[in-house]
Amino acid sequence: MKEQSANLYATKMAEQGFVTLAIDLPGWGESEGPRNFVSPEMYAEAFSAAVDFLGTRPFVDRSRIGAIGICGSGSFVISAAKIDPRMKAIATVSMYDMGAVNRQALQKSMTLEQRKAIIAAAAEQRYVEFQGGEVAVAGGTDLQLTADTHPIQREFYDFYRTPRGEFTPAGASPQRTTKPTVASNVKFMNFYPFNDIETISPRPLLFISGDQAHSKEFSEDAYRRAAEPKELVWVRGAGHVDLYDRVNLIPWPKLTSFFGRHLAQTVAL
Repeated sequence: MKEQSANLYATKMAEQGFVTLAIDLPGWGESEGPRNFVSPEMYAEAFSAAVDFLGTRPFVDRSRIGAIGICGSGSFVISAAKIDPRMKAIATVSMYDMGAVNRQALQKSMTLEQRKAIIAAAAEQRYVEFQGGEVAVAGGTDLQLTADTHPIQREFYDFYRTPRGEFTPAGASPQRTTKPTVASNVKFMNFYPFNDIETISPRPLLFISGDQAHSKEFSEDAYRRAAEPKELVWVRGAGHVDLYDRVNLIPWPKLTSFFGRHLAQTVAL
């Protein structure tokens, strides 16, 4: 949701003179759509819809629009940019490849048998919900900490389950914030955002990640696959969630110079 990082980035970039727009993805926050429903195509479409809006404002030069994707939205904005050349410069921060992490988990630690079990359970859940049963949610951020809570979950908990990043839209349950539906989350298994990433060139790509981030493998993978011009920036001492809101760690000058330079003139395609 835009209250969890996007508004901060939009505000800071606006302070540098950019026109900015923060969005809620479909099914989350104040956007329409089934609640907590996963749809990678619609998530990518949301970025193109944002360009539609910005590019029709009289005070916006539609030939100079860029995009920032944070965490999972880093993979969604790349997916969008591959087929939407109106995005002239693209930056990702603490990017998660939501396809790869669901298919293989971090560091490719999930077995094929485990993946098949998840898919089978999601398929059975569809029967339950089709017959009027309760919509099941899973994954996301733990609701409580225990002695056995994994360090990565503790990192997310410190943001999403505390006043630091806690936000529940009107009418929504705080128990479901960040938690996708079981039946729809398997759609990420068919999501391959980095395939054909080289076709974004010659539009520039900037990947920003903390050098201590558990997610840095995804920025490394995207950078390796992308064509020039591209840049990978490591934020020393920063973890994954740090770059959601730690204003003293987020490299604002780098983001400002990247977009300032590459949006100063239209990128030839």
